[in-house]
Amino acid sequence: MANIQSLRGMNDILGKDSELFTYFVDNASRIARNYGFSYMETPILEETALFKRSVGESSDIVNKEMYQFTDKGENDVCLRPEGTAGVVRSFVQNKFDRAGGTYRWYYYGPMFRYERPQKGRLREFHQFGAEVFGVSSVYEDANIIMMLKDILEFFKIGFKLQLNSLGCPTCMPVYRENLVKHLTSFKDELCEDCNRRIETNPIRVLDCKNENCQKLLYNAPKITNNLCEKCDTDFEKLKEILDFNGVEYEIDTNLVRGLDYYSQTAFEFVSDEIGAQSAIAGGGRYDKLVEFLGGRATPGIGFAIGIERLLELIKMNDDDNEIIYLGALSDEALNSLTKIASKKRETTKTIIEYTPRGFGKHFKLAEKQNATMVALIGENELNDGTIYTKNLNTQEERTIKIEEF
Repeated sequence: MANIQSLRGMNDILGKDSELFTYFVDNASRIARNYGFSYMETPILEETALFKRSVGESSDIVNKEMYQFTDKGENDVCLRPEGTAGVVRSFVQNKFDRAGGTYRWYYYGPMFRYERPQKGRLREFHQFGAEVFGVSSVYEDANIIMMLKDILEFFKIGFKLQLNSLGCPTCMPVYRENLVKHLTSFKDELCEDCNRRIETNPIRVLDCKNENCQKLLYNAPKITNNLCEKCDTDFEKLKEILDFNGVEYEIDTNLVRGLDYYSQTAFEFVSDEIGAQSAIAGGGRYDKLVEFLGGRATPGIGFAIGIERLLELIKMNDDDNEIIYLGALSDEALNSLTKIASKKRETTKTIIEYTPRGFGKHFKLAEKQNATMVALIGENELNDGTIYTKNLNTQEERTIKIEEF
């Protein structure tokens, strides 16, 4: 009988990746909390209508990539392809839109898209995201960009910030009309996806990755030249705040993001450390999304980070790599080890080997578990109240008092 394998594009998180994954989540969560965000979690399974109404019929997610099926209760459901829609659904369902006030949440977990698995793109992948509701000030746009910048800088990941404004219901219709007129003049030369988007959401054409389409779009009208007074003022103010805080950025007038719900501020953090320059995080403002999902008008802004894309770029601090291996050279030493371990675990990852062994076997086991320090107690150490230690990085050996250890 053949062994059962994991599904294509759905991987286990083990070993070094597991360490990096938890290291990322722990520290990104800490930074989010420092910015005043609280943790929240939404279900992995939602009604398909949620994503069709929020993400948009023109998006590749809805058109090609959703894990959609009918469950035993004849409900049309799907595995969540992204995080924002579920958070907004929860916001409306729990009547926060009616209560008023400001809400800041962060979340992390698996997302699912049925696309061709490749490096950095899986069918089950994980995102870390943050959403803010109830703040229309452009200072919050800057705040959430700086939070994302702090997260990436903590992990020593090189990036460029790309910025754009997508306008609002006042200026977007006029721009869309001009764009459609321009695109229609050479629509036969555009790819099939672009032709579909001209009908559904024409600004998504600017996001096409087809090389021929990109050449044709070079002279397309720019949204930043068509902003209304408020959008233009807000965009200039955002740049001013980022400049004042020393945040470097590039304006990319073709940056539209892959989801239909964005308006005004849109941003991406891109890195060339994972091959061709590609997005590792991004987000923007979505002031109409709460209304789209049946709630009262509430401004919103958020971002998401693709965790798997970052794992190979993350550099852990030496302190976070420290693993102590505690071993007994005799049965009598075991009780002392458990007491020492409980104290060391207040600050450091600590592993106990419960079977008494000789020096050589302890060191072999310690290396298998990637320990950075071996600490052993035998009869002599027990009698003297000491512990033998060896730092596996520096090879320094010491026998010291247990209290000092």
